[in-house]
Amino acid sequence: MVKTHPMWDDYPNIQAHLVACLELIIEKTTIENKDIEKTVTALIESQGKLLRPAYFLLFSQLGNAQKAAYDNIIAAAASTEVLHLATLIHDDIIDEAALRRGNETVHSKHGQDVAVYTGDLMISVYFELLADATDSVEIIQLNTQSMKQVLLGEINQMTNAYDTAITFDTYLNSIKGKTAQLFELSCYEGAYFGQCKPEVIEQSGVIGQNIGIAFQMLDDILDYTQTPENLSKPVLNDVKQGIYTLPLILGLEADKDAFLPLLEKGEQLSDSDLADLVALLHEHDCIERAHGIAREYIDKALALIEQLLDQPEKEVLYTLTKTLLTKDY
Repeated sequence: MVKTHPMWDDYPNIQAHLVACLELIIEKTTIENKDIEKTVTALIESQGKLLRPAYFLLFSQLGNAQKAAYDNIIAAAASTEVLHLATLIHDDIIDEAALRRGNETVHSKHGQDVAVYTGDLMISVYFELLADATDSVEIIQLNTQSMKQVLLGEINQMTNAYDTAITFDTYLNSIKGKTAQLFELSCYEGAYFGQCKPEVIEQSGVIGQNIGIAFQMLDDILDYTQTPENLSKPVLNDVKQGIYTLPLILGLEADKDAFLPLLEKGEQLSDSDLADLVALLHEHDCIERAHGIAREYIDKALALIEQLLDQPEKEVLYTLTKTLLTKDY
């Protein structure tokens, strides 16, 4: 039986559903090309946190999930993870990243061709799972628009590469697409498939967006504060690729002249330059200020979760969200 991340050991009910999602994904990615099949299976078994399907499942239990078809809920929840995996594979190709979750990335281990085909396979499986889960045109349209927003977020990030005039609003719009959109979709769809009331479905989407924004901001902060060993992926790659995230945007706003001589080096930033950059961020309290902004979005998500009707799943949602969004890892 496929295993989930150890964090779900404390939530056996959700863990069992997540295992069902993973087993379904493996079943759907069984193909004649065994190299690609093994690549997908290895990616699934690398024990990512499965946050998107987990939030889907938790929100589905706020309504009348027991009246909905279980197979449909599992298929729809699994689709959120499949789309996430597809974006990771393609992102790693573009970023030329060698590590993901402490393991070699697909393109690093198997080559770019296998990685592209694997990512494309995951996108086709994503739509297959959606077709299995629902015949609702509304949900299909919602997913296609969400996928478009994810891609636009990535494109906006690429468009603004090396732009030292980048603003917070530009950054926020980018992460609303590339990260928060899929969290929003997962929470909204979970409540939808769980047959929650319309107002709860809408509220669930807003909760998901705030969770996703905070999650990406904290991830961007960790890029400047953690080691590759702690994060299980390279650090400080973004700034060398011209991707200026929240801490650096705050630094540019505080003292542009101090940061420009370093940023003008672009991809040629040395380890010493990066150390100087991080020191400048601390000098201007950018890390602490970025944490404060992320905290605002965490508090918005938690306040909205508190407004939900009291039931066990609500408490799990609150605890899980508070733990995930306040933990350094």
